[in-house]
Amino acid sequence: MASDPVCGMEVDESSSDAIIAVVNRKKNYFCSNECRDKFLKNKM
Repeated sequence: MASDPVCGMEVDESSSDAIIAVVNRKKNYFCSNECRDKFLKNKM
């Protein structure tokens, strides 16, 4: 299980509907699109 870097929720990275963003060649897994969007906004 991976941990969402925004909220800390555990995410199953083997799930076919896993939400992913790749930053600096690292896969980051998210519990929701909202957490992914917050993460990406802070990385830009």
